[in-house]
Amino acid sequence: MGRTLRELREASGKEAKAVARSALMSTSKLSRVETGKTAPTVMDVERLLTAIGVSEEIRTNLAEVARREATEATAWRLYRRTGFHHHQDEIKAIEAETTVLRVFQPSCIPGLCQTPEYARRILAGESLTEEVLIRTVGARLQRQSVLYEPSKSFRFLITESVLRWRLLSAPEMAVQLDRVVTLSRLPNIWLGVVPLAAPMPEVPTCSFAVFDSRLTTVEIPHAEITTAEPRDVELYREKFERFERTAVTGDAMRTMVEHIRDEFLRERRTP
Repeated sequence: MGRTLRELREASGKEAKAVARSALMSTSKLSRVETGKTAPTVMDVERLLTAIGVSEEIRTNLAEVARREATEATAWRLYRRTGFHHHQDEIKAIEAETTVLRVFQPSCIPGLCQTPEYARRILAGESLTEEVLIRTVGARLQRQSVLYEPSKSFRFLITESVLRWRLLSAPEMAVQLDRVVTLSRLPNIWLGVVPLAAPMPEVPTCSFAVFDSRLTTVEIPHAEITTAEPRDVELYREKFERFERTAVTGDAMRTMVEHIRDEFLRERRTP
């Protein structure tokens, strides 16, 4: 794979530095990938093919090669070592190439929908230094600009418990829930809430995101799993659809979220 990527880059006439910069990768890492010293991840291959600018046929063939080595797990401690903000940039690059993004979250508000305060609270649990925490929150907030691209579609699915977790003060939680309601009114955003009282199709064991039909990331306590194996991607897409059928959506969902928001606001006014 590394040799093929190098040959494609050289054939394109693009310098390694330019390709690395476009793929959000250091030049030294690109060199290690091209010489076979570092095996590229699925996300690396996606970003490099985009940066090089290959034909759809070549992209499809190489994507299939990547899928054959498809599933990989990266421990969160490794992201801490290399910089959590860099990982946010990697996700941003994949989101930029995605037409339909599906996110299922049974534990927190999805990153693309988080307020600055909420994002900081979530990331503060990752044992980051203050400097890295500020840079990572900033990188996560910068990712949110993709929500306003009308050519893209976003489907966010969360459980009711996510709306009620007291991760912030009551006023701050109210602001976060207002953010959810506001985003749900954008024409390219679908947002569903699985009520606690609804019959669950299965146990909501993990958070995951499905990028079109080509890539899935799954979050577990010690690592992030990435897979481009078609059968695995389809498994998570079907899981999303099963929970989707139980969700409250549209005006009913907004009424539900606003009711929980008002509970937080009343708590603030209680002497």
